[in-house]
Amino acid sequence: MKIYSVTDPEFAEFGKVLGGYDTAELTAAMKAVDMPAEGVAYEPWIDSLEKCGIFKELQENAFGGMPIELGMCWGHNKSLNCLEYHRNSEINIGVTDFVLLLAKQERIIDGVLDTADVKAFRAPAGAVVEVYATSLHYAPCQTSDDGFRVAIVLPRNTNTDLDRPAAKNDEDKMLWARNKWLLAHADSAEAKQGAYIGLKGENLSI
Repeated sequence: MKIYSVTDPEFAEFGKVLGGYDTAELTAAMKAVDMPAEGVAYEPWIDSLEKCGIFKELQENAFGGMPIELGMCWGHNKSLNCLEYHRNSEINIGVTDFVLLLAKQERIIDGVLDTADVKAFRAPAGAVVEVYATSLHYAPCQTSDDGFRVAIVLPRNTNTDLDRPAAKNDEDKMLWARNKWLLAHADSAEAKQGAYIGLKGENLSI
């Protein structure tokens, strides 16, 4: 599949790159976290990352004073598997270049999204990349065999455990964790764990 850049015009409907931030301290702290032997790891917040000066800057500026969490998604991944969305933007910052597989929320038709609507975007190391609330996304993809490390910034407690309420509408079937609506591909591990199967078509890989 074609891989665009987050600096290309095609990215404008999915998000934007935020200028003015120094990410060197953060990316150095991210490098100190051990890489999993296989697969992908995720933590909503990591103390060593939240001690970096950029944490306060992102909270006060990028999130307008809202309480945030600064965690990381890291490991080895080349596949789509799932797409998720939140009620707010997410910020991604990579130690190295990484690729985001994205689609628009309005492309969900009758609870299903065709993976043919997914586009790939490469983000450069150290860039502060905002992914809009209406952009479906999931684990980043690596650009080398060494894997990836990407900081994930979201409102506090997003992606934490949730006692899911009784469904009131079809969207509630996608609610997978706190502030996390998930559409899984049938071939994914998440689908086998009971996640809502809402992706049809090829389970894309880069």
